[in-house]
Amino acid sequence: MAPSSFPDIWTWIQNLPPLSKWETNTKSISIISSSQPSLQLSISKTLLHSPSFSFSINANYNLPVSLWTSKPLKSAINNTLLDEHTPCKILTNIIQDILNYTPVKSPNSFLKLPQHNSIPELKHIFNFVFLALVFIVSIYEAPGDMRCDCINVLKDQLASLWARETCKKLMRLTGSNTEEQWMRSMNLATTNWIMEIRARNHALKAPSVSPKYSSAISGLGLWKVQFYCPVIAMEIESGPEPWEEDDEKLGFSLNYHQAEGVIQLNHQVMVREEWIDVSVSIDNVRCDVIKLVNDILLKECGAGIEEKHFPSRISLQLTPIIQTNVLSVSVSRSSENPTREISIERSIEGTFEAPNPTIGISVSAGETVITNLKPWKFEQSVYGYSGSFNWFLHDSVNGREVFSSKPSKLALIQPKSWFRNRYSSAYRPFTRQGGVIFAGDEYGESVLWRVGKDVIGETMEWEVKVSVLLTYWPNKYNTCYTETRRLEFSQILNLKLA
Repeated sequence: MAPSSFPDIWTWIQNLPPLSKWETNTKSISIISSSQPSLQLSISKTLLHSPSFSFSINANYNLPVSLWTSKPLKSAINNTLLDEHTPCKILTNIIQDILNYTPVKSPNSFLKLPQHNSIPELKHIFNFVFLALVFIVSIYEAPGDMRCDCINVLKDQLASLWARETCKKLMRLTGSNTEEQWMRSMNLATTNWIMEIRARNHALKAPSVSPKYSSAISGLGLWKVQFYCPVIAMEIESGPEPWEEDDEKLGFSLNYHQAEGVIQLNHQVMVREEWIDVSVSIDNVRCDVIKLVNDILLKECGAGIEEKHFPSRISLQLTPIIQTNVLSVSVSRSSENPTREISIERSIEGTFEAPNPTIGISVSAGETVITNLKPWKFEQSVYGYSGSFNWFLHDSVNGREVFSSKPSKLALIQPKSWFRNRYSSAYRPFTRQGGVIFAGDEYGESVLWRVGKDVIGETMEWEVKVSVLLTYWPNKYNTCYTETRRLEFSQILNLKLA
């Protein structure tokens, strides 16, 4: 059921009479009555050439102010507005308008919804899409005297269990390409709102928000988890608080990005004579830091398109929720015991000047030690009956973990440091776009649980906890500012023991 404080748009439209029986040209419903003036959703009819109607969102001043208007939708004059074709047309219209609020367009963006009779819980999806539309319109279009009141009401609705679960159903319906565009559009709006609050109250922390989104799919021998979160909403792990950073250009570049990624785990159930083995291995772990505005804005208002956070640590922890029948857990990889390749160069330099009243001799000696280290280190570990996969990024010069250390100011200005030009160097620890990919070719080890055979045929629930750390060290920009941010979330995965 939709939250009581947001109206049931679907039922309201369904109960409207056919267009030919309307006594007025417009029907309205109050969306947010707690703000002054209130926010209204209206439907207006047109009968001049062919019967059609359009939606609009209005601020109900003495003279109403239109904030958004939909494209006209055709309707049979004597039929209800929500016939067998109209709901999907309305959804497509609104979703496309939401996607248009982001300046970064995907070249593979397309939207095709199935027929309405094959969409489960269509009513909830319909209401949720209107909720998301009102939220994004309030941020960009609402007058200043009512914007904060509207957003404070709507953000709580979007954080509710109903909205989060309905959003997952909508994303499954639209597909992954549209999902990426949807999340970038919504998170750009959230970022703009937080930046506005910070600019208004410079010395104060912005109000708490939780715009992170994650979802999980179980089936066909695969667990898949996806996540999105604007960088500005991630917790500060180390470094100064973001509102203490006075470099506006750098702050713009760092804040107008979002973390997004996917985790795919292969699982296999092997029935033995006296027990069941459940094996889980890495298929793909991908994490990217994606810009929310275009390159022109990042160059004009920010510190450049290559100043952004990078992944520095990714951790996954898998735990069977009911552990009564779990006997043991095993990992397939030993603790790291690397071979160190060390080359030592020794040199002595000396000078002797021609005879004079004071004879001068200068001697210097030096020793250079070179150690070859891989930037990413992978570890498996066990806590109780929880199995963990962990990736840590290390500074290739001193071997320190990046997320828990800070380079010296001297290192920050060295042009040949690995974190300088980190997206174009041949030895970069990231993809050219600035993300990371951990695949089964290098990280295919598994964690194995031995489970009692009396649970065969049952569905077992597992919890996956994910922790992602993003770090910023300067890339090409001249600054000594560094910070690390944290994103954490969990999802429930299902596994049929058969």
